[in-house]
Amino acid sequence: MQNIDRRQALGYIATGAAISTGLVSQTAQAQMQFPMMPFGGNRSGAEFPAVGQKLNMVDVPLLNGKTFTASQAKDQILVIYWWASWCPFCAVQSPLMEKLWQANRNKGLQMLTFSTDSRKEAAVGYLQKKGFTFPAAFMTPEMEAKYPKPRGLPSTAIIGRDGRVIKIESGMMNEFDVEDIAKLI
Repeated sequence: MQNIDRRQALGYIATGAAISTGLVSQTAQAQMQFPMMPFGGNRSGAEFPAVGQKLNMVDVPLLNGKTFTASQAKDQILVIYWWASWCPFCAVQSPLMEKLWQANRNKGLQMLTFSTDSRKEAAVGYLQKKGFTFPAAFMTPEMEAKYPKPRGLPSTAIIGRDGRVIKIESGMMNEFDVEDIAKLI
C-alpha cells in the first residue's frame, strides 16, 4: 500500500465527498483517475520561487493550441493557477478565476493556468464543459520543472509587474481573496 500524508488523505476524502454529493458529475467520475500528487508539491523536485524572488518565465504551449509567451507577462500582473478537473476545491475557485480573467484581461492582468490532471483529455473536456476561457496549459514534466506547483491544490501565485513573486496561496481562495488580486492591477 502506498503511504500518503494527512493532506493527501484529506484530499481523497474531499474528492469522495464531492462525488457522493453530486458535485462531480458521473461523466467526470468515469474519467477520473486519482493523480500521483493530489495535494503535495510536485514530482520535479523543483521549488517555486519564494515571495520577493524573480520568476524566470518561459513560453508555454496552451491546451487550445496557442502559446503563452513570456513577453505577455512583461509589465503585467500575472496570476498562475494550478487546478485539476477532479478537485472539488478547484470547482469552487475556477469560476472565480474565470470571472477575474474576464473582468481584467484588458486592464493589465495576464493569467496562466496549469491543469494537473493525469490526462490532457480530462482537462480539455472540463474547460469546454465549464466554458472557461482563461489560458490553460497541461502540466508536463518539462513545464513542472519551469513552473513547479507549490504545495496544495488549487494553488495560486501572483507575479508583479517586475517579475517578482508577490504572493503564493496554497489551497482554495474565496471570492474576497480573488477580488483582492484585481486590486493589484
